[in-house]
Amino acid sequence: MAKWKVFVTRIIPEAGLRLVLENCDAEVWQEETPPPREILIEKIRDCEGVLTLLSDRIDGEVMDSAPKLRVISNYAVGYDNIDVAEATKRGIMVTNTPGVLTETTADLAFALILATARRIVEADKYTRKGLWKTWGPMLFLGRDVHGATLGIIGLGRIGQAVARRAKGFNMRILYYGLRRNEEAERELGAEFRNLHSLLREADIVTIHTPLTEETYHMIGEKELSLMKPTAILVNTARGAVVDQKALYKALKEKRIFGAGLDVYEKEPIDKDDPLIELDNVVLLPHIGSASVETRTRMAIMAAENLIAGLRGEIPQNLVNPEVLER
Repeated sequence: MAKWKVFVTRIIPEAGLRLVLENCDAEVWQEETPPPREILIEKIRDCEGVLTLLSDRIDGEVMDSAPKLRVISNYAVGYDNIDVAEATKRGIMVTNTPGVLTETTADLAFALILATARRIVEADKYTRKGLWKTWGPMLFLGRDVHGATLGIIGLGRIGQAVARRAKGFNMRILYYGLRRNEEAERELGAEFRNLHSLLREADIVTIHTPLTEETYHMIGEKELSLMKPTAILVNTARGAVVDQKALYKALKEKRIFGAGLDVYEKEPIDKDDPLIELDNVVLLPHIGSASVETRTRMAIMAAENLIAGLRGEIPQNLVNPEVLER
C-alpha cells in the first residue's frame, strides 16, 4: 500500500518524527530556518499532508498550489499562521497541539515575571563584566512579586496555570477576557475587570490571549499609559497583541518599570531593533514551550493529528470541525 506523501517543514523531536516517517512518505526540511515561501509551495505541490510550524504562513495561495492537500498539522497551540477559513473552503483539516504546553508555558511566563521584577538579566551581565565591587543598599533594586497584584489578560488554560502559580506568591489576581469565568473565580479567587481597570490596578500584567483581529495591538500607547510607572508587562502569547513601537517608547521613557517578552511582532526580532538597547526589558527567543518533555509531546500529538486525518479519521485536535460537514 502506497504511503501518504507529506512535507514536514522542520526537524521536530525524534518520537514524533519517527511516527511520521513510519506511516508516510515524508520529506523533512533540514534547515534551522523555515523554508522560503516559494520552496514551501514547491515541496507541498503533490502532498496530501503537511506538518507546519507557527513560522510557516499557510494561506489560500499556498493551499491552491497543493490540490491533493487534506491535512495541515500545526506544531503549536496557536494557528494564526494558517488561514483556517480558506482551509475549510477547500475541505482541508487543520489541527493544533493544545493543552500539552500549558504548564511549561506558564512556567516560562512566571520566570519572565520574576526575571523582570528582580532585574535578574541585568544583574547577571553586571556580575559577568566584573563590575560588582561591593554589596550596596541601592544595587539593582527591583520590585516585589510576592503580594503584588497580577493582571491576567486571557484566563484560558495558560492564564489559569499562571494564576495557580501566583497563589503560591500570595498575589491578588485580576483578569480580563471576552467573558467571565466564574468557575475560575471560585477556584483561584480571581476578580474580573475590564481591560482599562485591570491595567490601572495591576502591578504585573501578563498576556495569554490568542491573536485575532480583535486582539491585534490590544496593548497600545493608550493602554500602556494607564499602567503604573512601577508596573511590569509580560507577553508569552503572540507579539502582535502588543504595539511594539509603543512599548519601546514606554520603556525608554520609564513610564513602566519593565517588560518580559518571549514573542514579537516580527520573529526573529531584528538585531537592530531598538528594544535590544534597553536594560529594562528581558528578551527571549520564543521558548515558551521549550522543554524536552513538552516539545516531545507536541511532536507526538502533531504526528498523530496528521496521521489520523490522512486515515480519514477525525483528529483529536481538529480546529475546524465544520470541514467535516463538507
